Amino acid sequence: MYEAKIKYSGKFKGFNANVRLYKNSLTFGLSRKWKNVSKDIKIGLLQSLMVKLFKIKTYTDNIELYNSFLKNVHIAIPKTRSHPILEASFERVNNKYFLGLMEKPNLRFGKESKTQLGSYEYGTDTITISSLLKYQETRILDYIIYHELLHKKCKFTDKNGKNYHHTSEFREKEREFENNAIIEEKLKKLARKQGFKQLFDLF
Repeated sequence: MYEAKIKYSGKFKGFNANVRLYKNSLTFGLSRKWKNVSKDIKIGLLQSLMVKLFKIKTYTDNIELYNSFLKNVHIAIPKTRSHPILEASFERVNNKYFLGLMEKPNLRFGKESKTQLGSYEYGTDTITISSLLKYQETRILDYIIYHELLHKKCKFTDKNGKNYHHTSEFREKEREFENNAIIEEKLKKLARKQGFKQLFDLF
């Protein structure tokens, strides 16, 4: 048996959360935004965290509610962050590949990260791009923005308590980007030259 407690904290962005196990004690750390979310969805969050912690293959109605919440929470997230370079890239990509119908997420440059070039966070509806890309050619930036927007559009699938983000549907859509293969080669060369460890990720 485990003793469990929940701690709400302002250190988490959006609807992020984590769980820590120490001896027989489970501590769930939740963003303060979770305080006003329904009990059933929060139960799904806690169950999802335990599935990952204990590597259990299971799926519950509450986890399904939680995943549905996470996939749709972007609708209610305020869009307050942007950058002229990223906004211009978003507009190009949105108009060319999404018929101008994609809702603009929060857009920000992060640090000059070599661990990842781009990421999308569901809980804050935010695309973060490494500041190193400010100095790269436009189509490379557009490709990474496109990749992250696909995460926003395609969401994720869940199986046995594990979420899959780069599905076959995702990869098929990714290949629709003009000159995809050429840009992938450029990214590989850039990664070798700059020492990037990871090109894309999800927070």
